[in-house]
Amino acid sequence: MDSAPSTERTGVGYLPPAARTLMKIVVTGPFGVGKTTLIRTLSEIATLHTEEAMTQSSTRFDDTAGLPDKTTTTVAVDFGRLTVLDDLVLYMFGTPGQQRFLPLWEDIARGALGALVLVDTRRLADSFAVMDMVEEQGLPYAIAVNRFPDAPAHTDEVLRQHLDLAPETPLVQCDARERRGSIDALIALAEHVLTRMPRPEDPS
Repeated sequence: MDSAPSTERTGVGYLPPAARTLMKIVVTGPFGVGKTTLIRTLSEIATLHTEEAMTQSSTRFDDTAGLPDKTTTTVAVDFGRLTVLDDLVLYMFGTPGQQRFLPLWEDIARGALGALVLVDTRRLADSFAVMDMVEEQGLPYAIAVNRFPDAPAHTDEVLRQHLDLAPETPLVQCDARERRGSIDALIALAEHVLTRMPRPEDPS
């Protein structure tokens, strides 16, 4: 986390217009869970994204069962920015969801203060490997359940049990296409990260 110098606001600038607290977070989750959509929904700047069309070769490795409309996939990183408070700016780095991109995932996660893990109730088991990677990196995280139209609905209690979440891990249900619920998920993560950060010692 760092403070940025004052800058003039521009239509595509990546720095905030005034000195603020900056937080790098990772938006992650399994393949096809809505990471790129969430970043596009929330970003207040033009997003950087690296989506490519899925080829016949990639379908041998990427399971598209239950994802009939999936035609593209992130192959490097998505990036966006969101100001959630007057003095708090979140930089969102979206990761590829496939296991073969693990080395890239580790590079993207370096320096992050937390992770937002998106899950799909149609494929909850696919989230376990991603959650393991986040925990291995030592990142505090929150769960965002992306509600797809045809996905089964579960209560928070049932989802916590299925995902084996610690009591303090935030869980928010949202639609990655809708701004309000997606912002709530990011705020829950930011608050969780801030409560776990060491407080400066009282000089007195």
